[in-house]
Amino acid sequence: MLHSVKELLDKGPIGKEVAVNGWVRSFRSNRFIALNDGSTIGNIQCVVDFEQFNESLLKQINTGAALNVSGVLVESQGKGQSVEIQVKKLVVLGEADAESYPIQPKKHSLEFLREKAHLRVRTNTFAAVMRVRSALSFAVHQYFQKNGFYYFHAPIITGSDAEGAGEMFRVTTLDEKNPPLTDNGEVNYKEDFFGKETNLTVSGQLEAEAYAMGLGKVYTFGPTFRAENSNTSRHLAEFWMIEPEMAFYDLDANMDLAEDFIKAVIAYVLENCTEDLQFLEKRLLDEEKSKPLAERSEMALLDKLRFIVDNDFKRVTYTEAIAILRNSKPNKKGKFQYRIDEWGADLQSEHERFLVEKHFKCPVILFDYPAKIKAFYMRLNEDEKTVRAMDVLFPGIGEIVGGSQREERLDVLLEKMKALNIDEKELWWYLDLRKFGTAVHSGFGLGFERLVQFATGMGNIRDVIPFPRTPQNAEF
Repeated sequence: MLHSVKELLDKGPIGKEVAVNGWVRSFRSNRFIALNDGSTIGNIQCVVDFEQFNESLLKQINTGAALNVSGVLVESQGKGQSVEIQVKKLVVLGEADAESYPIQPKKHSLEFLREKAHLRVRTNTFAAVMRVRSALSFAVHQYFQKNGFYYFHAPIITGSDAEGAGEMFRVTTLDEKNPPLTDNGEVNYKEDFFGKETNLTVSGQLEAEAYAMGLGKVYTFGPTFRAENSNTSRHLAEFWMIEPEMAFYDLDANMDLAEDFIKAVIAYVLENCTEDLQFLEKRLLDEEKSKPLAERSEMALLDKLRFIVDNDFKRVTYTEAIAILRNSKPNKKGKFQYRIDEWGADLQSEHERFLVEKHFKCPVILFDYPAKIKAFYMRLNEDEKTVRAMDVLFPGIGEIVGGSQREERLDVLLEKMKALNIDEKELWWYLDLRKFGTAVHSGFGLGFERLVQFATGMGNIRDVIPFPRTPQNAEF
């Protein structure tokens, strides 16, 4: 019977004949094969009596080769594994050239492995990260499905810019060398495939709002795109977003949901990805030994995840946060790269992390931000200076969730759009939602890769998505 490596290591039938497929991680002394099939961080040791097999077959067993192995599962006499297979039959399914196979049993830099993104999942680190990513994906769907949400597929091609950022990828079928022009000499998008200028979406929020106003509670979970020329460890051009939208939810209910959701999905991986998280924690501890003490994390990975699950999130207004930051030692001594002098400043990651890691020492939800630094669709407060926005801040990462109560009043929304020169005709359907049965509603967005980064402890966001898309890089 064919088993996975995980099944054999967990509760394999000792003394029985088993079969397993996998890739060779190492082959020592022409006798010990470490085989892995991706089902777990551990390898199954396969012990070969080389006298039973001809030499030409053994020469094909190199690191990276795919094998089918059959034999008796026995308790291991050696250190490092509880069980092993005494091999009776061995078939090489696919050879790997020993000289050119790049993933050898030694430490490789993350930069090198990004150049081999098609093969890096065969390393322990990336296999562990991708199993955690898969578990988190499942946990996201499980949470929303259990809590009465409907999965909504937002369009990937859109004519609107939900964020107002303008950094979007254009979608067109026009001849790039000779596009049709208007009388004014501009590109005539009326002759394009969709009859108008279209882009890849930066967010499914606006469309999700429409469906929340009919289904009550919906969520999106899909790819989004931003043409921001940022070559940093925190940015991707293609990334996945989780965006729930809820009718009849005010800001307080929105904050309650965000906190409960994050705790639930992190608790899920703590329970279901123990071995992978332990491996990633050890990797992180080894990596940090080379860093100065001041730059090392105050908490190990598993402690950091339990810290999120076990602690209530502190809720603080933007105004309170500004007062704390303005009077903080790093601000007074010029340690912040961006000094906080006055109310209305747009907080940077360094400020957010100070609030979480140094001041409150727990996850923080900031709310009631200045209207000037937030999007047009956020509900204006009675003071007419702030909006019902909220951001969830985490240790080591800063903002992980951004959301708000949406502006449900047609007259106020029209005023805000006019002040920002947003064309009413472009969003006529969005305005209709405020004309026909408008109601209080809210939602938030969570960048999935940021969540995976937090859960795995990986320092670069390019290492938590299978094939990263970044400026000047669309390989694979």
